Parts: sequence; C-alpha cells; structure tokens
Amino acid sequence: MDKNAGRGPLLLVVAAALVDRDGRVLVQQRPAGTAMAGLWEFPGGKVEAGETPEAALVRELAEELTLEVDPTAVIPLTFASLALPERHLLLLLYVCRDWIGEPAALAADALAWHYPGALRGLAMPPADLPFIAALETALAGQG
Repeated sequence: MDKNAGRGPLLLVVAAALVDRDGRVLVQQRPAGTAMAGLWEFPGGKVEAGETPEAALVRELAEELTLEVDPTAVIPLTFASLALPERHLLLLLYVCRDWIGEPAALAADALAWHYPGALRGLAMPPADLPFIAALETALAGQG
C-alpha cells in the first residue's frame, strides 16, 4: 500500500482528449516556469468549488484554447488516481469530438495533434500515461 494514500486533500482535475476528424488527439506542452515544464499533456485543469467536472472542462478549454464546447459534448472515458507528496490527484479524462473555434495555445508553449499510438513517444506527466492505452482502444480504426 502506498504510504501517501489518504494523506492530504483530494485534487480533482479534468482533461480532454480533443479528437479531430482524422482520429488525432490534441496535446499541449506545459510552459516554462511551471511544474513539469516541457511535458506534453491533455488540456484541462482543476475543478473549482461548486463546479461539475464537465463545467470545469468547458471553462478550461475556453480559457486555455479559446474553444467553445457544449457540456453535453464531453464524454467520460477513464480516470487516473495518483498519490502525490502533499495531496491525492484524481484526473478525469473526457473525449470531445465537437467544438467551435481553432485551438490556440494560451496556456501552453505548443500544441500538437497526434494519433493515440504516437503519444507513446512524448514525454508526459505520469498521470496522463495510462490514458494512451484507453485512447488507443476507444479510437481504434480512426487513423
């Protein structure tokens, strides 16, 4: 058993696998000066008090990428649970195939579209890594 399990507050975070018509997924590169700078991740962020995860994801996609997303367009896919030194991370991954606008890197150093299998070649945060296999399965046959 992890000695950090159950210690500290729960950090609830949402992320989106934005999937284009070719079956590619959008990832963003964490900016310099932030934790895990340079790593590639799925866009998203923290769920604020009083927010549903879906509302938080819609807000984060607007703030980070300038995208307009209907909350009904984000479909839960999987989650990751990770004990951190001061808190416990619960990261919820949603798939989204429908949005308005072109992604702009407002909170990232770069954006890139990759087929799910190609994500294995990117340096990603530990909590994001299990999502690759789930995306490969969910998007099989698309690219």
